[in-house]
Amino acid sequence: MKIVHIVGNRPQFIKLDPLLKALKKHKRIKNIVVHTGQHYDFRMSQIFFKELNIPEPDYNLEVGSGSHALQTADAMMRLEPVLEKEKPDIVIVFGDTNTTLAGALTAVKMQIPTAHIEAGNRGVYLGFPEQINRLLVDHISDFLFASSIFEKDNLLKEGISEDKIFLVGNIMADALFDFKDNGFHKQLGLKNYAVLTLHRAETVDNKEKLKEVLDAVSYISKKIPVVFPIHPRTKKMIDTFGLTNNLKTIEPVSYFEMLDLVKNSKMVLTDSGGLQAETTILKIPCLTIRETNEWPITTKEGTNLVVGTLQEKIIQEATNVLRGESEIFSRKTKIPEFWDGKTAERIINVLLKVL
Repeated sequence: MKIVHIVGNRPQFIKLDPLLKALKKHKRIKNIVVHTGQHYDFRMSQIFFKELNIPEPDYNLEVGSGSHALQTADAMMRLEPVLEKEKPDIVIVFGDTNTTLAGALTAVKMQIPTAHIEAGNRGVYLGFPEQINRLLVDHISDFLFASSIFEKDNLLKEGISEDKIFLVGNIMADALFDFKDNGFHKQLGLKNYAVLTLHRAETVDNKEKLKEVLDAVSYISKKIPVVFPIHPRTKKMIDTFGLTNNLKTIEPVSYFEMLDLVKNSKMVLTDSGGLQAETTILKIPCLTIRETNEWPITTKEGTNLVVGTLQEKIIQEATNVLRGESEIFSRKTKIPEFWDGKTAERIINVLLKVL
């Protein structure tokens, strides 16, 4: 059996890692890794292959940045000859990026069976690029690997046949269970602190929203130090808008450095989807600086609270966390079912049965 894995950004590299490690136990399975090059900054991509000990990709398509249409189309054009050459038995795509969409569309049009890991994740607004990608990929893929019952229910409500849906758990948990403290927070001289990450277009490309968030976190930083690994896109927009703040920014960090920061923090403020899930697994309070949440299980059973982008709300909820009065602490929080480090094994078991 030959599998082509298509990745293009940091979270996809992280999800690929435990799957590849588990697949290597099966000698009859050949794995081909295709990196679209959607993340083109060294610290935003290549470092993850090195740190996670993932072999260099078999193909790097060097797509780089561009509009959604340009990036997706460019990836498809470069993917097609790769798939023609490799003739895989199945293509696996991850998450909700333009790489995900390009991989699924190309494979399906070439009549290659396609699997989507993290199927069924849904926000509220169709207009978000990630939401469009999720919907399209789920409705054209052959095998849908859902992280929880919430995602499975989303797929069923959309009329997708149940025999395509497999409840396997969250593959990010597989990577997290292998993590060991590396002391990175101590290297930065941090003890009691919070972590901030911002990168989504709907937040950082809107001057008013970005200012609200930065002003809120600047206020919070008077109560607790806030460390801010700043995404290149976010830094660019802060400079473009001429916004000022007194936050402690650092360069983008590696995966294990970020996990160390998060695991040892008092709380995380973020617009990241992945961090909502990771903080639930690590049992760290998370304030999601967005209006929507594609991981509802993290607000039902986990440590996540969606607070929006208004300054007053962010400050209030952060203050509640610091005082131990947040509604997060009143929940019977737990690590969700199947988020147990065995997701990759479940995915492989399905593939071995159906292919």
